Order: sequence, then C-alpha cells, then structure tokens
Amino acid sequence: MTISQLKIIILVLIGGYVIASLLLYLLAHLAEIKTLSSISIVVLMGGVVIYLWGLQIFKELMFPLFFLFFMIPVPSQIYSYLTIPLQLIVSQMSAGLAQLISIPLYREGNVISLPDYTFHVVRACSGLRSMLSIMCLAAVFGYLTLRSNALRGILLISGIPVAVLVNIVRVFLMIAIYHYFNYDLSHGSVHTLFGLSIFIIALFAVSVMKGVLSIWDKPAVQK
Repeated sequence: MTISQLKIIILVLIGGYVIASLLLYLLAHLAEIKTLSSISIVVLMGGVVIYLWGLQIFKELMFPLFFLFFMIPVPSQIYSYLTIPLQLIVSQMSAGLAQLISIPLYREGNVISLPDYTFHVVRACSGLRSMLSIMCLAAVFGYLTLRSNALRGILLISGIPVAVLVNIVRVFLMIAIYHYFNYDLSHGSVHTLFGLSIFIIALFAVSVMKGVLSIWDKPAVQK
C-alpha cells in the first residue's frame, strides 16, 4: 500500500466520522434529545478540523473544543440524581458544624430547624451549578497557567470538592449568623451578594490549589 493510498483511506475514514456525527446530530435533533445533539456538534467540529487541517491543528485546538462541552446542558435525570445526594451532604455537614459550636438545631433530611426558624437546603442550594462554574473556570485557569495536562486535569477535578466545601461553609454561616445576630441571609439581594462572596472564596481556593500543583509542573522548554 502506497502513502497516497493510505492518505486516501484516512481521509475516507475521517469523512465517514464527520458524516456519522452529522447524522447523529440530525437524529438527536429530531428526537429532541438536546444533550446528545449538543455533544454531536462538538464531535462534528473536531472531525471537521481534522479533515480540513489535520491532526496537528486539531491538537492545538483540543482545549477550545473540550471547553465547548461546558456549554452542554446537564440532562435533567442526571441533574436530579446528583442534586439529592449533594443536598443531603450539605445539610448534614453544615448542621454538624453548627452543632460543634453549640447551636441548637434539628435536621431532618435537607431541612434544618432552629428554635425559631427553619432552613431548607433546596435544589438550588445543592451547589451543583456553582460546581460546574468553578470547574469551567478551573479548566481555563489550568490551561493558561499550567503546562502539564495531568496537573490541569487535577485542577479541573479539584473544583468538585472545593464547590462542595464552600457550599457547606455557606449554609453553616447562614445558620450561625441567624442564630447569633438574628439576621436572615437566605432571601433577597443579600442572599445573592452572600453567595457571590462565597463563590469568590471558592475561586481563591482553586488559585491556592493551582499554586500547590505548580510545584510539580514541568518547566518551560528552553529554545
């Protein structure tokens, strides 16, 4: 088999991959499966890049293509499956921290009851949305500041425990502030500002994690 014949075979395979991705998008669109149709678009774009410009350009564009996966909505079934355990973890841990400093409360599932007030850790308070946002920003931060792909992956994954921990702290602080100062942070614009400040703390934690990982980062290639 000659080199030219091998190139033709490779092009045919890549072309088949592009066509298959396009058909997958059409089928997913007709079936109204939004997540699958979105994934097929990203996969299609990767195939188009390889077909038109080759593997070298594809390697250069791997991160932008990977980053597009963050635009894909989480399927409602998976969202519900992950939300409930996160609600329970946040409720249990934040209530446990409050009890450590002698705050009287009673927890039942995701409901935390104080003597004169009740906090509900609802789906929006599970931290899943902020987790995805933190992972998205961690991916960009790692790509721009780290050279090792393994360390970039670790920084990306670290967004999960960071998001859970800061959300536990957020609920704990709401309980403590209400108990000691009788000030409710669970509603209105003050709740939004409080959540934003906690999100900034999460970004700072990711930054600290990046600083730790940079110790093992490979040095820049000297030219």
